Amino acid sequence: MAVTGRARATRAIPTRLARTGRDRTLVTPEGVALPLTVAGLGARAGALMLDIAVLFTGFLVLIVALFSLAGGVAGMIGRLGTGREAPLALQFVVVLMIVLTFLARYAYFLWFELGARGATPGKRMTGIRIAARDGGRLTAEMVIARNLMRDIELFIPVVLIARAGVDSGPAWLAATAWFALFLLMPCFNRDHLRAGDVIAGTWVVEAPRRTLEAPMAPAAQPAGAEYLFSDAELAIYGEYELQTLERILREGREAVLEQVQATIAGKIGRDVDPWRARPFLEAYYGQLRARLEAGMRLGKRKADKHASG
Repeated sequence: MAVTGRARATRAIPTRLARTGRDRTLVTPEGVALPLTVAGLGARAGALMLDIAVLFTGFLVLIVALFSLAGGVAGMIGRLGTGREAPLALQFVVVLMIVLTFLARYAYFLWFELGARGATPGKRMTGIRIAARDGGRLTAEMVIARNLMRDIELFIPVVLIARAGVDSGPAWLAATAWFALFLLMPCFNRDHLRAGDVIAGTWVVEAPRRTLEAPMAPAAQPAGAEYLFSDAELAIYGEYELQTLERILREGREAVLEQVQATIAGKIGRDVDPWRARPFLEAYYGQLRARLEAGMRLGKRKADKHASG
């Protein structure tokens, strides 16, 4: 009995994770194989230091600007009145500075990690990014959770160590042990997960620069002329999915081809012949590639299915 693409799309496909060194192959519930490489500890440490440097520079600029403003306000108050209001103006500026630096620190990580690249400037410079371990899309809850945990892992123990000092004895040792425990946690698991990643369901993976590979040889592509897709059907996916589809076509595993055909057919609302998986996918690949390349010539790029375009 023939099984339609839509029926196959509703079939549950378990998530599997193959591990070899730092290389991972994640098969999502949609049946798409995602090859990943877990980021190295050096790249993660370098990205964090770069982000802290960016934040520190921003904080210095903010502090100088606020105190310049406070000095101007205090001087103006002194010229206009008794000057008793000047200390209140300075106190207000100090409180405002504390609030803004706190919000800026969280906004920095949330803004960049929830973006299409899933990476802060430091992570981009070191070629890594945040990703959901289940193969889905990063959510605000995930990013908030991992960044709240960063306070517990890093900022709170550092502040306690600085305040306690070596002479305080047990308090300093406890704060140092706290800091070391969380700092070394990524060294003792194969995916280099820190506590924030465990809580949030994320990991940090390498993110090489995305470029479209050379097209597959024409001899390897049957025409698939019977399949024509509308712009709306092609607009669902982006460069990342195109590259994944090309790898699947090159590997040529029939079971995977059928799963991916069912997934795409289900998303665009088509019923297809499961025995024609390769012609369907090759036609979709060729037309999707042509659409993306046409967009690039106009200065428009669609990185993946989550990006607009």
